[in-house]
Amino acid sequence: GALQRKGHSARTLSPEEAEKLAKGQGLVSEFKQLKLEKEAQKNWDLFYKRNSTNFFKDRHWTTREFEELKACREFADQKLTILEAGCGVGNCLFPLLEEDLHIFAYACDFSPRAVEYVKQNPLYSPERCQVFQCDLTRDDLLQHVPAESVDVVTLIFVLSAIHPDKMHLVLRNIYKVLKPGKCVLFRDYGLYDHAMLRFKAGSKLAENFYVRQDGTRSYFFSEEFLSQLFRAEGYEQVANEYVQRETVNRKEQLRVPRVFLQSKFQKP
Repeated sequence: GALQRKGHSARTLSPEEAEKLAKGQGLVSEFKQLKLEKEAQKNWDLFYKRNSTNFFKDRHWTTREFEELKACREFADQKLTILEAGCGVGNCLFPLLEEDLHIFAYACDFSPRAVEYVKQNPLYSPERCQVFQCDLTRDDLLQHVPAESVDVVTLIFVLSAIHPDKMHLVLRNIYKVLKPGKCVLFRDYGLYDHAMLRFKAGSKLAENFYVRQDGTRSYFFSEEFLSQLFRAEGYEQVANEYVQRETVNRKEQLRVPRVFLQSKFQKP
């Protein structure tokens, strides 16, 4: 079972959790940090090589959590153009296309292997979806997507994998393809999520930024940090709050605190 609540207060750590977090404050060396940045694409490609399309579950909760995917229409069967920035192997993309026949999707990912898996999916149809490889911090989206042509951009568990110093480049890039008055839907790891507390000493890269054993990286967002990030690039905040879930494993009597940040930012 899982209990869920939304709000603007960050999760409060227990004394044990606070102590564990304080112990892992030593940072990874600058040499290793530069190596991880340089090999980021290779590490994600290896991740998809190891896990193929089996790692993430299909996300059928997207339209439930983001009513905007339906509410942004002026009439029921209006065609909607979306961009899924960081589509992985299509766990969010394909359920959306199946559920809604009036969506055309642009989709991109950092990993060439992930893009290939999307193209190989039996549900992939070039008439309804255009997928391409893209480093959102460096490659201009306008090479694939017309300027101001997109109704909704989804950024779901994507920005956390990018170095905090480069996150603004992603927001600047997607701003160019988003129509005025339209929005970015965001969901990602929140501050003090269970995953953040599981990192061992020697995994910390910067404040709230960690490296996993496979070389992929993860940032844990505070509401304030995300708000400042988007506003600095000209977006207006519509919604921005923590989603806290306590997943209970009854068999092992374990309570696992999950924290996500769920937000909506609009291009004026």
